[in-house]
Amino acid sequence: MADLSVNVAGVHFNSPLIAASGTFGFGREYNNFYDLSILGGISCKGITLKKRLGNPPPRIAETPSGILNAVGLQNPGVDHFIEKDLPWLKEQNTVIIANIAGNTPEEYAEMAEKLSNTNVDMIEMNISCPNVKSGGVQFGTSCESVGAITKTVRNHCKKPLIVKLSPNVTDIAEIAKSAEAAGADAISMINTLTGMRIDINTKRPVIHNNTGGLSGPAVFPVAVRMVWQVANAVNIPIIGMGGISKWQDAVEMLMAGATALQIGTCMFTDPYAPVKITEGLSEYMDKNGIKSLGEITGSVVPW
Repeated sequence: MADLSVNVAGVHFNSPLIAASGTFGFGREYNNFYDLSILGGISCKGITLKKRLGNPPPRIAETPSGILNAVGLQNPGVDHFIEKDLPWLKEQNTVIIANIAGNTPEEYAEMAEKLSNTNVDMIEMNISCPNVKSGGVQFGTSCESVGAITKTVRNHCKKPLIVKLSPNVTDIAEIAKSAEAAGADAISMINTLTGMRIDINTKRPVIHNNTGGLSGPAVFPVAVRMVWQVANAVNIPIIGMGGISKWQDAVEMLMAGATALQIGTCMFTDPYAPVKITEGLSEYMDKNGIKSLGEITGSVVPW
């Protein structure tokens, strides 16, 4: 049997497949389908310092080969997560990653400090959020802001720190290098691409927020390209995501340079996708005499 385990920033995963933040909640619903230990890890629903109700509906809409969402980080807040959700999650025999989001560096830092004093395994920093102290520009859209927020959180974070990159930038490799230089232990990418659809009868956007994040198979080629670019620019591990829906996609993303993978949108249409992808990946490795996933990671041979 092939060895599906991977190591990301010193953390051992039994499988490379991690449930992506925002698509898995805190895992309780999916636990009705299968034992969550089949997953390498769970990146929990994005949490903020205080409880958030999110954006008004409609906030999710189907698109060809994907979905648009502008949920708006609806969540119960970091203290509720630590008290009510984390104890149950830590019983599931899988790696638990806390995903944090904020509007100021101080909010990120406070959450990182709170979570560092818990038994969460890793912290993933969502930098696709508006920095209210800089006119609402997203933290993740410039090398300077990425470096600054990463350095601030690094100073308060005792856990392995993953920086989740936005694809809505000019040069993703330079952004990744800034995160690495400022102390990130790993990169996760890509977050959603900004998109929009319009109802031609009402002349209104189909999402109340006007724009939303595009995810699903439609973004997969973009994600593969960006993972490949970043893998050639940094020395820290990459958790690849963006449109992975079958085991062939998983192999492709690994070949592009990912060490581990996050899957999300595909689980809305098939909750058993992680099971099927894990089985397919294992069979592919056995068939091709591949003993460990490290043999696949970064194995693409460019023309």
